[in-house]
Amino acid sequence: MLIVGYCFGIRSERRLCDEVHLNLGYRWFCRLGLEGEVPDHSTFSKNRHGRFRESDVLRFVFDEVVRGCMREGLVKGEGFAIDASVMPANANWREGVAPGEIDWSDPKYSSRAVREYLAALDAGELPEVAPKKVSPTDPLARWTAATGPAFYAYSTNYLADMAHGVIVDVEATHAHRISEVDSTRTMIDRVEAQFGLTPERLIGDTVYGAAPMLSWLVDEKGIEPHIPVWDKSERTDGTFSRSDFQWDEQADEYRCPGGSALRPRHRHFKDKPDRVTVDNTIIYRASELDCRDCSLKQQCCPNVARRKIARSVHEAARDVARQIAKTPEYQRSYYQRRKVEMLFAHLKCILKVDRLRLRGLTGAKDEFLLAATAQNLRKMAKLMAQPPPIGRTTAPT
Repeated sequence: MLIVGYCFGIRSERRLCDEVHLNLGYRWFCRLGLEGEVPDHSTFSKNRHGRFRESDVLRFVFDEVVRGCMREGLVKGEGFAIDASVMPANANWREGVAPGEIDWSDPKYSSRAVREYLAALDAGELPEVAPKKVSPTDPLARWTAATGPAFYAYSTNYLADMAHGVIVDVEATHAHRISEVDSTRTMIDRVEAQFGLTPERLIGDTVYGAAPMLSWLVDEKGIEPHIPVWDKSERTDGTFSRSDFQWDEQADEYRCPGGSALRPRHRHFKDKPDRVTVDNTIIYRASELDCRDCSLKQQCCPNVARRKIARSVHEAARDVARQIAKTPEYQRSYYQRRKVEMLFAHLKCILKVDRLRLRGLTGAKDEFLLAATAQNLRKMAKLMAQPPPIGRTTAPT
């Protein structure tokens, strides 16, 4: 019944019970027959908070639908796209308070969502950056202004195969950029473990172009990152940017436009100190003498004695992504990224999942899994119903 509701945009469980009671097609799908008794709407919440979550049956159903798509040839496993969308939570934005101002021992704060929040707080599973205010009804919902006026929300993260836009994994996270990016590792590893699929390329926007993520894709997984590099080294004040400096890997130095070297150190130490900063960068500095006598100083470092460049320890992976961005394959990937963005539009406009009904991160997980399952089922029905190409026949089954 839940699959019927999500496939056809029936958001109310009371209305779903009425629809299944009257619709013969829904009755047939739910195996109720003509005289079968339709469950009461309260049965949904009892099963959801009980055996559904204990057995993780919604994840099992989602995985089985993905396997069905794979058997029908709808999943190629060559290229995946990753993206996230913010979903408003079932929480009133007017009732937010600072986390330290709530006495969670008060009996009125004894809901499942609050208990889930307190358990995550004790286990240290919350994002490191504490929110400015939380909702008393759903404290795990993140206060965000990502799409305009601030509201409480969660994020749904999709990993989609680019052949036909089939969702191969979905993850519910806090509406926080770090949590969204970290879910990429979780989903790629889970798809590899569940289905044996490792894509040749991963498509994403600039949010996923941070150096640690690119290094993980290139060095650990062997996946081509068709992702713009998150780079803030370009200058707009007319002085030389880092791209104007030539990198010499063998000499471990940069060469400035004037021909001088920028090195991590200019003195020799008996015990070489650790050069990596807390930001996982290595600072390359020019000699003050070279900069003082350089005719290009006003174009390079007019306000400091010498020029310096911070190079990420993952810069090699960033260079790989920069080279891929110059290829025709990257341009095709740029347009293919729309497929995963269209999935979110379909989720909110066609399936009517534009606001969560359930509370807590587990509630968001349940809704996102059911919605992604419905999207894959609808796609299977649409693509499998198409006639074969002209001149090609299929054997009867």
